[in-house]
Parts: sequence; C-alpha cells; structure tokens
Amino acid sequence: MKVSKYIMAAMIAPLLASCSEDKLGPTIFPEVSDEPDPSSYTYKFDKWLNQNFRDVYNVDFKYLMEDVEADMEYNLVPATYDNARDLALLTKYLWYDSYKELTGEDFIKSYGPRILHLVGSPAYNPQTGTETLGLAEGGLKVTLFKVNEMDLDDINMLNEYYFRTMHHEFGHILHQTKSYPTDFNLLSTGRYDDSSWQSKQPGYVASRGFITPYASSQAREDFAETIANYLTRTPEQMDLILWMAKQGWTTESGKADNEVEEDDANYYCYYVLDDPKNPEKRHYFFHSQEKAYKDYRMGVIGLNDEYLTTVEAVEAYLKQVKEKYGEVYPVEDTDQINGYEVIMQKQSIARNWFTDQWKISFDDLRNIVQRRQKDFDINALRNEVESIQ
Repeated sequence: MKVSKYIMAAMIAPLLASCSEDKLGPTIFPEVSDEPDPSSYTYKFDKWLNQNFRDVYNVDFKYLMEDVEADMEYNLVPATYDNARDLALLTKYLWYDSYKELTGEDFIKSYGPRILHLVGSPAYNPQTGTETLGLAEGGLKVTLFKVNEMDLDDINMLNEYYFRTMHHEFGHILHQTKSYPTDFNLLSTGRYDDSSWQSKQPGYVASRGFITPYASSQAREDFAETIANYLTRTPEQMDLILWMAKQGWTTESGKADNEVEEDDANYYCYYVLDDPKNPEKRHYFFHSQEKAYKDYRMGVIGLNDEYLTTVEAVEAYLKQVKEKYGEVYPVEDTDQINGYEVIMQKQSIARNWFTDQWKISFDDLRNIVQRRQKDFDINALRNEVESIQ
C-alpha cells in the first residue's frame, strides 16, 4: 500500500496557566541560571538563545537532546550544532518575528509554547510507515524532528519539515485557548478518515474539500492545516491546490471517486483516447503528488512523468497534449462535493476567527510570512550569533 511518509501530530490537552491571558512574570525559569559558560564552544549561541527566546518570550530552546524530553519509543539522535543554530535563527525570523511584526511581542509571549525542542533524526512509525514531523504537548512544548536533514536552499523543504509544522502546532495552541466555530466541522461532516488518510493523494482530498491529506484525518487537524498551509504556501502553490479541488478524480479502473475503495489507488483527473473508435480504452494522467526530489512542491504528473507545479504549466501542458491526441478529457466530477468552495469556506472561517477572537488579520499575517520566506539572509542571521560578546 502506498503510504505518505509525513505526518504532524498534536497531543490535544487543556492549556496550562502559562498560556493564559494572566499577566506574565519576568521569567518562568527563576531557579535556573541564564548565564552560559563562557568557555563553552556553544557559548555565543547559548547566550543568543537566552537573549532572544528566554529573556523575551519565556521560552526554553532545547537543542541538546535530553532523554527526559524525547519519546523513548523512538531511536533518535541529537541535532547538530550548525543545524540547531540555523533553525533557531530561522524560527525567530520566520515564526516569532512574523507575529511580532503584526502584533508586538506580547501575543506570542502569552500564547506561544514554553519549550522548543529540536531532534536531529526522524521519528519513524514502523506500523504506519509515517514520520512524525512535530509534536505539540499541552500547549507547553513543541518538538521538531529531522533537523539534521535541513536544506537552507529549499524554502519548500523548510516549510514541509519545520515552519508549516510550527504554524500548525501554534494553531492547535490557539484554538485550544479560544475555540473555532463549530460551523467549520460541519463543512466536511462524515468525510474525515483518521485511519487511512496517509494513503490519500493531495488532488483527491482537495476535491473533497481538504487542503492536505492530513487535513482529512480529523476536524481539528483540518483547522490547523488550513491555517498552516494558507500562511506558508505561495500563491502559485495555493492556486494549484485549488485547481485540483475543482477536478473530478478516478482510478485507472475508471470508477468514479465516490465508488473507489482501494486506499492505495492512484487518482487521475484527465485522460486521452489511444483509439478514438474505442472510447473505453483510456490513458489517464495527472495524478497528484508532493515529491521530495522535486523541491517539496505540490504537483501533478503528466503522461511521461512530467512534474508540473503551477496552474500555468498545467494549462500549457494540456494544450500540447490536445495537439498530439486531438482532444483531452477531464474526469467527470461525481462526488457532489465542491472541493474548491469548501476549502474557501474553511479559509474564510479561519480568517474571521483570527479577526474576531484575536484581533489579527489572517491575510496581513500571511503577507508577512510570505515576504520573510523570500528575503531571509542566513549569513546575516548567523552574524547575530557571531557578534555576541
């Protein structure tokens, strides 16, 4: 069975008092010395962490993996110093500073996690064939895995493993503090599947109103995924997901998407006829995937394994196929679900929730995140650590 490798997990529990709206004290670590050892190789980085996380946001940034902080069911290794430093710098720039720019320091100081924990290796789940990307525990701690595979030249990879996960988990923290409207759950009633979402393809679930396969697992994951994907995916990436949401999908067997039972089937949204005189003999194409070797971008796959990642590229490809075959045919949409409209309604509910409950513009936050994703200079950020005295 084809299984998606990547999952995000949130351990849903009531928020502790540290994440309430009560006035915060100067620190939540009064009995712990905040002065690093000047003789340590990591002195500058440790001091930078204190100055930028502990002193400002009451956050303990743990990059030296401790057994007490790790799940003993997994075989895990620590993050390397260089990767931990770079991810800490980007966490501040792309996550904390995005909220700070829009709301000031107090918002994320009040509601953000109290512990950020980095792990170098994946947390692999052999029973399901999945990897856990992040854990949020009771609103207190967020753990990020696979830090040693970080590629600073690939923002899509950074989002896939870290920053989409951060926004997803912070979304859980926020909605545990102030619940989102129950109308959100009603949009996909009866269509959530917590047991086999891993085998679903992005295009197929989009047509059923879910922004990602993981969003189709549970309503609360759907809400967090709606937030995280809207904030981190580029307009071109979102447009392709919405294009897929408008399509009908079927398997090579020709069954409609509401009749297929095979969890591991490829779903296609277009076909050509090898022989116009034999309309039952169809050659399907455009199944959807998000491939690691294609810079972690969502895409659809053409007749000869072409990987297309924008709507513009898809439309140009369809013209080429039509010139060769004489006609291309979209798969009939028979599931009676307007996936595009459902996704847009979910985004609208999230947008209004940010405005009504948090006095935050969802769109302004997205613009800030998108801009920062494009303009970060890792060498300039590293200099913040190196310039520590």
